[in-house]
Amino acid sequence: MSKSDPRDIDEDAILRGLSAEELEQLEFELQEMDPENSSLPAGYRQRDQTKKSPTGPFDRFALMDYLEKQAIEHKDRDDLVPFTGEKRGKAFVPKPGAGQIPMDEQITLEPELEEALRNATDAEMCDIAAILGMYTLMSNKQYYDALNTTGKIANTEGINSVVKPDVCKVFPDEPPNDTDVEDTLRCIQKNDSRVTEVNLNNIPDIPIPTLKEIFEGMKRNTHVVSLSIAGTRSNDPVAYAVAEMLQSNKTLQSLNIESNFITAQGMMAIIKALGENNSVCEIKIDNQRQKLGDSVEMEIAAMLEKNPSIIKFGYHFTQQGPRARAAIAITRNNDVFRQQRVR
Repeated sequence: MSKSDPRDIDEDAILRGLSAEELEQLEFELQEMDPENSSLPAGYRQRDQTKKSPTGPFDRFALMDYLEKQAIEHKDRDDLVPFTGEKRGKAFVPKPGAGQIPMDEQITLEPELEEALRNATDAEMCDIAAILGMYTLMSNKQYYDALNTTGKIANTEGINSVVKPDVCKVFPDEPPNDTDVEDTLRCIQKNDSRVTEVNLNNIPDIPIPTLKEIFEGMKRNTHVVSLSIAGTRSNDPVAYAVAEMLQSNKTLQSLNIESNFITAQGMMAIIKALGENNSVCEIKIDNQRQKLGDSVEMEIAAMLEKNPSIIKFGYHFTQQGPRARAAIAITRNNDVFRQQRVR
């Protein structure tokens, strides 16, 4: 092997021959820094480039006072061109007749029409402008009101009112959901025939164990056909309870679990359970806190292709392939349902 081969170099001998300053320089060059990682302290993001020892303890308030004193005592820089207030140039003087329409461009109307326009009010001028198609001189409401009315003045205000905004319509807030959760749970567990629809939407303080008990009771319930728990902070344990319920319940037709905290794992369990359920015809799962992902969307499309009972599926697909497959499957299921209803 040649003596010039790099593998023959004795690194230990070279390091032993280096001085203290050379070793310090070598260590400085070999430091591994991560300047892009903002979570690290500044000392780990860049090398220490100062060798000066501190002159004393750091006093933030003393430094601020010193900077303020320096700013006050420092003389402002003189302007390159001092302001004197002198006006330069000639003052603008409008020429006689400026702003008037030239004689060759003026339009002469019939005397009767001239007199009618001269005495017209702003509201009447607004209607005339709408009839002539000058919709930029008025708001949309004024324009369409003038077109849809014949024989009388439609606008109560003139053209100058176009800058006024439309009156904001105030709608009352939706009343809170006053459903008694504990009473609903007892009715589900007792299979009460009077309870056929359960709506627990937007009740944020329902404990997770209570939600799981509701779906545990739904396994043996034969009367509830619609169940909605949208906006109840339901998570994966609740999703697994929903999946177990779907494997046993043969009465439920509509299920809404939108706007919750169910992840891809919990939603995957629900989708697989729907593949074995033939009673549910409407289900909504959109607007979860996390995106469900491509694998869940592919599983949804495959489930809808095999399940002929689902005719409504509330979910916004992010991938084109599963979206197209799901749309074809839902259209097919609706056609079959329509044919059965006609028969």
